[in-house]
Amino acid sequence: MSDPTSTEASQPRSHFGTVVAVRGSVVDVGFTERLPAIHTMLRTGPNDEIAIEVLAQLNAHLVRGIALTPTQGLARGMQVTDTGAPLLAPVGKPILSRMLDVFGNTIDRGEPLEDVQWRSVHQSPPALVRRSTKSEVFETGIKAIDVLLPLERGGKAGLFGGAGVGKTVLLAELIHNMVGHQEGTSIFCGIGERCREGEELYREMKSAGVLDNMVMIFGQMNEPPGSRFRVGHAALTMAEYFRDEEHHDVLLLIDNIFRFIQAGMEVSGLMGQMPSRLGYQPTMGTELSGLEERIANTDSGAITSIQAVYVPADDFTDPAAVHTFSHLSASIVLSRQRASEGLFPAIDPLQSNSKMATPGIVGEQHYELAQQIRRTLAQYDDLKDIIAMLGLEQLSLDDQNVVARARRLERFLTQPFFTTEQFTGLKGKSVSLEDSLDGCRRILNDEFKDFPEKSLYMIGKIDEARMPSESNPDTDKETPHANTSTHDA
Repeated sequence: MSDPTSTEASQPRSHFGTVVAVRGSVVDVGFTERLPAIHTMLRTGPNDEIAIEVLAQLNAHLVRGIALTPTQGLARGMQVTDTGAPLLAPVGKPILSRMLDVFGNTIDRGEPLEDVQWRSVHQSPPALVRRSTKSEVFETGIKAIDVLLPLERGGKAGLFGGAGVGKTVLLAELIHNMVGHQEGTSIFCGIGERCREGEELYREMKSAGVLDNMVMIFGQMNEPPGSRFRVGHAALTMAEYFRDEEHHDVLLLIDNIFRFIQAGMEVSGLMGQMPSRLGYQPTMGTELSGLEERIANTDSGAITSIQAVYVPADDFTDPAAVHTFSHLSASIVLSRQRASEGLFPAIDPLQSNSKMATPGIVGEQHYELAQQIRRTLAQYDDLKDIIAMLGLEQLSLDDQNVVARARRLERFLTQPFFTTEQFTGLKGKSVSLEDSLDGCRRILNDEFKDFPEKSLYMIGKIDEARMPSESNPDTDKETPHANTSTHDA
């Protein structure tokens, strides 16, 4: 089949209804014969360009639906066609290297899709007997993640943060580092974010030569809420095809999962449902589970997902953040405090966690080192108030050494990104797990206590820190706490 209309045409027969009421994106349609089923797509408008998804049957002759396209020009009395099919997504090899919208239309100015299959976006999660339980670490080349928060191959990782702390930049860097080495297919799903970011990502992926194994699907913030609500399901339908039919490992990148919840909240409000706490829809948990539970490892392949999660007003107790936390195998929390200090990526190692960081998976040595790093950073965090009030000199010698190690660790865990080279002027670095662990171990062993802190800032391997000190041996031969003044407090 070459397009969705052929699937719709294969239904027994189209039947027609009439627009009864239009309230923004909500449309009531009357039918004299049988009512269309829930999730059926209706088409109306001069060229059938307005798409409506049935969400409720109000009585024997009336359905209420949400428009997935703008409703401009829609009027009472207009004829509506029941397609007899749900929203369909294109699947198959021809969608690789293409940029699509929620309906499967190409938006990269290329030719329309040909020789593809069309599948319903409403699928059930895989049965428990088909799921795989093997735990394997997914290396990213980003020091802070690989050492403290290892990601799971076939798992779900979330990048949590408020506005402007670097979620999209970190996601773009993960794409850069992983897509090139990923054997399989990558799918990028943009939900309710900026169109500019999608266009930039497309250009970057094309210039990096990784677009051939990638599909991009967008329902950005200028789209109606119905479109933003369904684009995630369309992306998952494509991911499931590559996992189950082509037996590929799939990397699914979602920016931003909060916008999916937000679109559901808008749809719920438009449909007249009573809101839950903080105005969220009462069905938020079910809707999020319906999406997240489809991301799974099976006997035929794995879907590894990395999702950016906007946290409203930096409030991690917000119901949207709390519900999303429960689905993830790794939660990477980005801190505004660290971003303001210039420590990028602004990952907060004390709030972030990963279920993979256990001795049985990463190994005893890696686990012990990660715990030692966390303890050092936690002790420094506790001492910050004392430093602010009394100054560093009032601390015991042991505490001063802890502060020196912690500050050097913080700077070593920063890293220049490939995706920000044009803004920072620093060449991007990807660091192996072995080199990252070696650097942290040597800092904790006080090998770098005489080095200026700035020599560890924005470097790759730890050996790069030697260069400034060795070229000027007489400058800044610091004590372990030389430049740890109240600048940090």
